[in-house]
Amino acid sequence: MSLQNTQLNDSWTLYQRLREQTPLVQCITNYVAMNMTANVLLAAGASPAMVHCAEESGEFAALASALSINMGTPSPQWAEGMYAAIAGAQAAGVPWVLDPVAHAATGFRRQLVTALLARRPTAIRGNASEIIALAGASGQGRGMDSGDSVESAGEAARQLARAQGCVVLVTGEVDLATDGQRSLRIEGGSALMPQVTAMGCALSALLAGFIGVAPGQTLAAAVAAAQVFAAAGLKAEQHAQGPGSFLPAFLDALHLLQPSDLQRCPVSEQL
Repeated sequence: MSLQNTQLNDSWTLYQRLREQTPLVQCITNYVAMNMTANVLLAAGASPAMVHCAEESGEFAALASALSINMGTPSPQWAEGMYAAIAGAQAAGVPWVLDPVAHAATGFRRQLVTALLARRPTAIRGNASEIIALAGASGQGRGMDSGDSVESAGEAARQLARAQGCVVLVTGEVDLATDGQRSLRIEGGSALMPQVTAMGCALSALLAGFIGVAPGQTLAAAVAAAQVFAAAGLKAEQHAQGPGSFLPAFLDALHLLQPSDLQRCPVSEQL
């Protein structure tokens, strides 16, 4: 069986599993992304929970299937909630995903991402500039926007995955998932996706959902999340007139996705 057919079967199997198991995904995410993230998880078949304060985030994380940490609008209080949630998740064997939004932009963000990396995420999802900077190299990012291509971030992603012992998913015009040894490229998506806020943040939470139903299959879960997201974007583009109509079309496409949609988003090995 070809890589494309094997990965298609794996991605669709994991998506069906997500829909059947309805994983509870705890999201500590930014103010801009909360509504979008919740709607994407619901459309995919997962169950979102926006629980972030330190007084309950650790206890709740132990009940969740997966945890998604997004540092888009950080504060000292939210950082404490992140630390508590990660501790609760790890004590219960619950996987967690880090979305290092604009982590190089300010001193506070740099300190926060260093502390979060020390807690060993199961996976990291970011744009090319974020991943390049996180690996210690110089990128062209500006705030939350990427100025680098996914292709240029490939080696940085592999180095970061090896250093952290995790899977790294780099997203952009194409996506790249790597565990430091094997790297897979996922095509598809829509040029309208970057024009809708919080798409990347929502993908990080969906990645957490896939990891939550695929223990021991983190790389396959990352590819599946990226492929499903790309396929929904490609399908939504057919019905959208612009960014405003793209968003509801995207949620519908995600909810109604079929294997034939995934076939339009090929996966290839990157050597």
